Amino acid sequence: MTDWSLRLARRDDAAHLPGIERSASALFAQNPELAGIDFSDVSSVAQHEALIAKGHSLVSSADEKIVGFLAAEPHRRELHICEMSVDANYQQMGIGAGLLRACMIDARNSGFSALTLTTFRDIPWNAAFYARLGFAEVSDLDAHPRLAGELASEETNGLPRSLRCAMIYFID
Repeated sequence: MTDWSLRLARRDDAAHLPGIERSASALFAQNPELAGIDFSDVSSVAQHEALIAKGHSLVSSADEKIVGFLAAEPHRRELHICEMSVDANYQQMGIGAGLLRACMIDARNSGFSALTLTTFRDIPWNAAFYARLGFAEVSDLDAHPRLAGELASEETNGLPRSLRCAMIYFID
């Protein structure tokens, strides 16, 4: 098993993140249910720099390189996870869970009341993964208009609404 570490993302880390996102998204492209979705369209370096500047993005390193990241953005009292990706060659090592747990600690220490995200409902390393770590699917999107808007925006960008869900983790 490869040793890995986590830290707060720095601006110069942004150059590495689109490649990691492409590597991780290649696994989605192999799923027949997701045929027709363009997984090569990832966030740009500039988009990652903007999220990093907000102070809640994390990176994971192994073998002297960045192999995973979690990009998050504050929305009032909630911290929204915009993207979490781990290079395909470094998955199943606990890096994703480590990034998520570190984000939970950051959110708690920063005074947020909840973590939110949107994800694929029936892909095992998506909704089920987050549920194992304490997230619950948001069943009443009327009560969470921002998350409803996130899902609507994703649908406009080619992600079928029927395959997606919003999830929330309340910080105690």
